[in-house]
Amino acid sequence: MLSSVPYVCQWATPELAADLIAGRVTLADDVNWARSGARDRAEYIEWANHVCGMACLKMVLSHRDGEAPSLLELVRRSLPYGAYVREGERIKGLIYAPFVDYVREQFALESEVRVGIEPEDLPQVLSQRRYFIASVHPGIRQPEQTPPQRGGHLVLVTAAEADCVTFHNPSGDSPATRQQVTLPLSSFGRFFAGRGIAIT
Repeated sequence: MLSSVPYVCQWATPELAADLIAGRVTLADDVNWARSGARDRAEYIEWANHVCGMACLKMVLSHRDGEAPSLLELVRRSLPYGAYVREGERIKGLIYAPFVDYVREQFALESEVRVGIEPEDLPQVLSQRRYFIASVHPGIRQPEQTPPQRGGHLVLVTAAEADCVTFHNPSGDSPATRQQVTLPLSSFGRFFAGRGIAIT
C-alpha cells in the first residue's frame, strides 16, 4: 500500500497563506522564501503565485521517490519546454501539453491532458491514473460559495469515488483546506473547469 501523498504549499510559509490571500501581507514579507529554491527574494516574489502546478508535481514526485527538487528548480527546468510563457511582466501557465513533455523527459512520468471531463468522470480517471491535476477556481477553499468562473488554479486530486473527491490544495488557507480535502462531487464541480492532467 502506497503511503499518503505528501502536501506541498505553493508558498514557502504555508501559515502565511490566509494573510497573503487577504492582502494583509505580501510575498516580500515571507522570510522563508529560500525554502522555495528561489535564487533570491525577487525570483520568489515573481513566481510564488504561479507555481500551483509545480507544487502538484512536487507532491507526485515526493510520493513516488520520497524526495523532489524544489519548486523553483522545477519551474526553471520546465521553462525550455514552454510550460510557462512570459508576456511582458505577466507569466502565463501552466501550459499543459509542454508540461506533459517535460515530466516525461525529466522524470519518466507518463501523463496526458484531459479535457471535457465531468465531475462524475473523475472516479474513472483516478481508476486509470494515480493522480489528476485538476483546474479549479481558487475559491474552492470556500466550497460553500459559488465562484464567478471555473478554473484558474490547480489542485492535486488523489482519490475520487462515486460521491466525493479528495485533493491537496497548494493554496489552502488553513489545515482543513490544504490537505486531504474531501468534497462532494457536486461541490467540486462548481469550481472544476473540466480539464487537467492525468498522471500515472
